[in-house]
Amino acid sequence: MRTAPLFALTPGEPAGIGPDLSLLLARHAQPHALVAIASRHLLAERAQQLQLDVTLLEVAPGSWPTQPAPAGSLYVWDTPLQAPVIAGQLDQANAAYVLQTLMRAGEGCVAGDFAGMITAPVHKGVINEAGIPFSGHTEFLAELTHTPQVVMMLATRGLRVALVTTHLPLKDVAAAITPDRLSRIARILHADLQDKFGIAAPRILVTGLNPHAGEGGHLGNEEIDVIEPTLEQLRGEGLNLVGPLPADTLFTPKYLEHCDAVLAMYHDQGLPVLKYKGFGAAVNVTLGLPIIRTSVDHGTALDLAGSGKVDTGSLQVALETAYEMAASRGA
Repeated sequence: MRTAPLFALTPGEPAGIGPDLSLLLARHAQPHALVAIASRHLLAERAQQLQLDVTLLEVAPGSWPTQPAPAGSLYVWDTPLQAPVIAGQLDQANAAYVLQTLMRAGEGCVAGDFAGMITAPVHKGVINEAGIPFSGHTEFLAELTHTPQVVMMLATRGLRVALVTTHLPLKDVAAAITPDRLSRIARILHADLQDKFGIAAPRILVTGLNPHAGEGGHLGNEEIDVIEPTLEQLRGEGLNLVGPLPADTLFTPKYLEHCDAVLAMYHDQGLPVLKYKGFGAAVNVTLGLPIIRTSVDHGTALDLAGSGKVDTGSLQVALETAYEMAASRGA
């Protein structure tokens, strides 16, 4: 019998800093069993390059660990590379390898083998250049789990920011904020704050779209036509939503100290504030999935791979967040 939850870690792009982060993390014992889904050979080579003494303990379905690995050790579910890896140099040949690690982690979560998955950064460009359509972790896992709507939320200590729209040109944002979309996003945020974060009655602050939240229609009508009526309807369903509030005043202690999350209308409205507050110690959480998935808040940093000059802060927060979310669900 397993005495602690088991989590999956995908190191992402093999030429990036994901393998480095995984090995550096292994220097310290984790509170739960953590399995890196990666090439054992890759990790061994990178450990040698970094001059790290890390023991790689091979595991696989049917022989999962029942206890956390000791400090200086890392459980590895060996996933073969398609081509040799040179730190910092992308190779299209390994695009399928990256997706295989994600598939193994996602399917393991769905099957109940893993209580959650933590992802290091992938390089979308090289995967697409290999002829494999790939928009990102979020879309990949949504398709894998047959989830029609997911929500991107970034969090750092003391602040959570979810987004109504994500990677859209600014000129397309207003049209994308519809009553249906806003309702679905808000309901998912509310439900996952309850289910995955253990917050019984979440209080969510909602930004307006326009400066001064439209200033009564003088600076835009989206608040009057879409946002305010939708929020009022959702309040009738029991959601505690405050807003729409001007974004330039919402992100102040007066408001933030009394909320559980902020729902921002677009990417660069909410995330600059969060990244200023917690860059390097923030986590990307995909809400709406039937599984737990957290990720680092940075990219592959190819120029730092193999250098030993990387910070594990964001990965550690991603791990801690996944552990807390699993505990809230009783995993």
